[in-house]
Amino acid sequence: MKSRYYQFKNEVILLRKSGKTYGEICKIIGQPIPKSTLSEWFKNISLSKKQQKKIENNVYNNIKRARKKALITNKNKRRLYLESIAHRIKHLKVLTFNKNVAKIIIAMLYLGEGSKTQRGSLMFGNSDPKIIALFLRLLRYCYDIDENKFRCTLQCRADQNIGALERFWSKTTDIPLNQFYKARVDQRTVGKKSKKLDYKGVCRIDYFSADLFNEIMKIIELLTE
Repeated sequence: MKSRYYQFKNEVILLRKSGKTYGEICKIIGQPIPKSTLSEWFKNISLSKKQQKKIENNVYNNIKRARKKALITNKNKRRLYLESIAHRIKHLKVLTFNKNVAKIIIAMLYLGEGSKTQRGSLMFGNSDPKIIALFLRLLRYCYDIDENKFRCTLQCRADQNIGALERFWSKTTDIPLNQFYKARVDQRTVGKKSKKLDYKGVCRIDYFSADLFNEIMKIIELLTE
């Protein structure tokens, strides 16, 4: 039995000899010719090395274009997905203007990154400028802070520019350079080149207040009991 697409056979064979792939042939003909039918029509076709190479290149280029298109599509899907999440939770930021909620955030940040043994002061450190900035912003918002009680210590790698890093963290924390302790260089990094060029070291914040330390520790105790 002849295929329902038999009328296109001669044209299809010419397209194949010109280096067209199965998908390209169906698109040009405008018919969904089954792959099994095409294979049957092509089985006795003798292609030159040049023709075979052209087909291989076309297949490769089509796959490459398809992957690129899929990548763009997936990126757009993820962008829309993340935008939907952002829209869903955007109201949460308003809650940080409630000082009780802000104090809980401070306590949770301190639970993860703060020292629990200083007792006479807070000691909070992180390498992420956003974490440091958030902690200080909420701390200043919730409490009557004496700016003179702040101290900063930078912990960095041996090949980093300490002066530049301290200026960066001074701007991030809004703590003047004259309240910075001497930077601590990790001796294990001497002679080793930093791989992460955007790494700013670890910024440690000290704030001398036993009362503030005790309150934060009590909030942590309350939330974790």
